[in-house]
Amino acid sequence: MGSRRKTGRKRIVKSRTSYGLCNGSKILISDNSGAKVARIINVDHKKTRQRRLPQATVGDICTVSIRKGKPELRGNLLKAVIIRQKRIFRRIDGTRLCFEDNAGVIVSPEGEPKGTEVRGPVAREAAEVFPRLASISSLII
Repeated sequence: MGSRRKTGRKRIVKSRTSYGLCNGSKILISDNSGAKVARIINVDHKKTRQRRLPQATVGDICTVSIRKGKPELRGNLLKAVIIRQKRIFRRIDGTRLCFEDNAGVIVSPEGEPKGTEVRGPVAREAAEVFPRLASISSLII
């Protein structure tokens, strides 16, 4: 008997980091798309125990509701990638890292950033999963 081939999109395996954001958390939008503050509605591609809320970490895609920003964006549901989190997380090499704020970048459903520049540092975990995000960021930590 032959082996079953895996079909579908190839996923980049990222290391597991500590979850710093859950449903209802507010994040700052650090690109020039026009949004300023967003609230996490759902974390995409996360499977959890029944009745447990999904949590997000650096490099995850979330569905967010825009709370502050341009009037045409306010109240819309968009996708965002988490690029910074306040909670300390551990990297594979043993170093521990945290940022001053929780921040994200608005992206299209395909994963392309909506803005053309990113203000502030971007975690390396997010830059590895989204190379287009790494190219427009000013600083990768």
